[in-house]
Amino acid sequence: MLICHVSCKQEIQDIPKVNETMELQPSAEIITLDEVNMTKDIVTFNWKPARVQSDDHLVSYSTMLDVVGNNFGTGTAIFNYEDDNVFSRSFTSEQLQNWANEKWGIPANKSFTLEFRVVAQWEGGGTFEAPEVRTARITVNPIKTVVFDADKVFLSGSAVGGTKVELPKTLENLDQYAYVLNLQPGELEIPVEFNGETNYVVTADGSAAINDGNAIGIKMRETVFSWKIETAGEYRVVVNMQKATATIYSPAKALSAKTVIWTGDQPYTTTVTDLWMHGSINGWGTPVKMNCQVSLADPQILVYTGGKVGTTKFIVTGDNSNNKNLAYAFSAPPTSDGVAQTLSLTLGKVTEMGGGTIKGNRDSYFTIPATTNVLILDLRNMTILALKR
Repeated sequence: MLICHVSCKQEIQDIPKVNETMELQPSAEIITLDEVNMTKDIVTFNWKPARVQSDDHLVSYSTMLDVVGNNFGTGTAIFNYEDDNVFSRSFTSEQLQNWANEKWGIPANKSFTLEFRVVAQWEGGGTFEAPEVRTARITVNPIKTVVFDADKVFLSGSAVGGTKVELPKTLENLDQYAYVLNLQPGELEIPVEFNGETNYVVTADGSAAINDGNAIGIKMRETVFSWKIETAGEYRVVVNMQKATATIYSPAKALSAKTVIWTGDQPYTTTVTDLWMHGSINGWGTPVKMNCQVSLADPQILVYTGGKVGTTKFIVTGDNSNNKNLAYAFSAPPTSDGVAQTLSLTLGKVTEMGGGTIKGNRDSYFTIPATTNVLILDLRNMTILALKR
């Protein structure tokens, strides 16, 4: 009875609950980006300070913004460390529109949901203090983009010569046309045929300068419009009908294929124009040559249409010696601790990709979904996209 009495007295004590005080509120839950006032703040996230601790504890706030579903990944999230006594973070229409197009890969004219997170953390003091975390979501209606229709897109004018040149569609984006060709000083025109009619691509601001290497807004008109080509040489012309942009690269801004350095049985410098699959997908045997097609829009974009699926990394050599295990590998990014991991790709979702020669890269893999018939590897932005077409 004595033992029972003593044990009943020794009750388990709950850890005291933390009295959290931080609150987060967006200025609006649904916003429409403002095409007229692009540089003005369109949304502000305000938060109340986290709980007060002893003077020995120093509090700091960090914030992050991302599309719902990306889980604040390092390749997609917008991170900020806030200054002392700052309890808000604002974003402009220009920022959100650019990130939607260039960082998050949101299709033109499609609304999307963002989540904003603020984290309060303490340092110093004699005790550990659990952080306070608050997350809010908003729906964003983008700036509407004119999506052009085209049966064929051409290059013509005195800079091209007597015969116009057709731009093929790019494999990575069927609404994008691109070509690399030699031009002479003169006029460059981009005629577009659709439903038996011919219109011309024109810059949105009417400027005839090529704005070398930068995407510029475009529209269509019935009369001829020309860019002025000043210097002879090899040019790359990219017309994105979905984003309504055109990009012209002169020889001074020529794009190059990715080059990597790695060490196998000897040091290698490899210009990446194709890749090989290696992993359980080939039973760790002879690497599988992918026969990738190099994009005409960017030589660092490789497109695979072979249809082979399974778990693999992508290496830069087909050598069946031990070099295949030591070669530079594009694969799932290692964890923050540098530990290798295997990630499954999701059809239609752009995924961050790692690359390197350290063990974490060489031992990481992607699992390609069973119905995939197109893989787009963007070595410039280090992303991978699996599609079923």
